[in-house]
Amino acid sequence: MPFIELESNLPASKFTDDFLKKLCSTTAAALQKPEDRMNLSVKSGMAMLMAGSTAPCVMLCVSAIGVTDTAEKNKEHSAKIFQFLTGELGLSEDRIVIRFYPLEPWQVGKKGTVMSFL
Repeated sequence: MPFIELESNLPASKFTDDFLKKLCSTTAAALQKPEDRMNLSVKSGMAMLMAGSTAPCVMLCVSAIGVTDTAEKNKEHSAKIFQFLTGELGLSEDRIVIRFYPLEPWQVGKKGTVMSFL
């Protein structure tokens, strides 16, 4: 049950339904998770500064159970996600940053309980 949170100073018009579906598909494939388990949110038009510049940028947070817990895994995930974001948004790699957070099943609530019990 991965959580993908994208923050950007790009306008909302860049983040169409088609973009969200492609981001879902790309991140699900990268993390080897089913698309129907993905949770995405996008915050656009934010006031942001990255590396001393307010030029267009993206910060992406990826939180997931069991697939974001090693440098080796995250290196592979990062390459696939960067390829998608640079291609879709026309940003250079230096204008994108990804944070990976491993989650434990007891840290995710669903259906009135936590994933440990589902």
